[in-house]
Amino acid sequence: MAVGSLGGLTALGAVLSPLDGAGPRTDAVVARISAAIGLGVMTDGEQLPSEIDLATQLGVSTMTLREALAVLREQGLVETRRGRGGGSFVRASADAVNTRALARLQELTVEELRDLGDEHFAVSGAAAVLASRRAVSADSARLRTLAALLADSDDPIRSRRADSRFQIEVAVCSQSARLTRSEVNLQTELSSMIWLPQLALAPKAQADRHTALVDAIEAEDEIKARTLAEDTSAANVRRLIALRMESPQR
Repeated sequence: MAVGSLGGLTALGAVLSPLDGAGPRTDAVVARISAAIGLGVMTDGEQLPSEIDLATQLGVSTMTLREALAVLREQGLVETRRGRGGGSFVRASADAVNTRALARLQELTVEELRDLGDEHFAVSGAAAVLASRRAVSADSARLRTLAALLADSDDPIRSRRADSRFQIEVAVCSQSARLTRSEVNLQTELSSMIWLPQLALAPKAQADRHTALVDAIEAEDEIKARTLAEDTSAANVRRLIALRMESPQR
């Protein structure tokens, strides 16, 4: 299911938008593409755009892109095929995604995780308030469909994608392009870690929270919508911090 759009904004467009800021460009490209895979906006077996097109999308040189693709191949997230019908293709196996997510969690300190959680707490709460003011019936229907997909899921990858898509869709319903981009960026960092097997998240329990949030949005209950969104965000980060504390600090 495609994420809703806001003035042309989509999850894939936000994740693969031109890079900004300083830092190693190859690492940034690796992070962007692996995020798109983790969010499910690029699915298993899907062909990536041509090197020239993808480099242009990300605002990097083709050499930087090739270096990033080499890293992604080593991580098992991408494979490159030669000859007719060749190109680079997504390999979104659960093992590859989980291995990268666990490695990322272990790179972060507890303080960094808490800071990331604080940002998501603020963004998700604001998006829920605005969604309760601005969402229409079609928006609520999309949210309910995603919550139902999560409730019925018995597959960790599908569960993670439905959960992250739901939270992005709430931001889309807020009709704020900035909040939507922020939520997409936060989901690219958080979603695969939140759904690590070690955390044993129950899809039905998370879906029930999401359904309650949709009810609050439909009722235009801003206070309840904010509280539900913030409580979900805080609970997720507490679980991440607990798992991180089981590993040696950096």
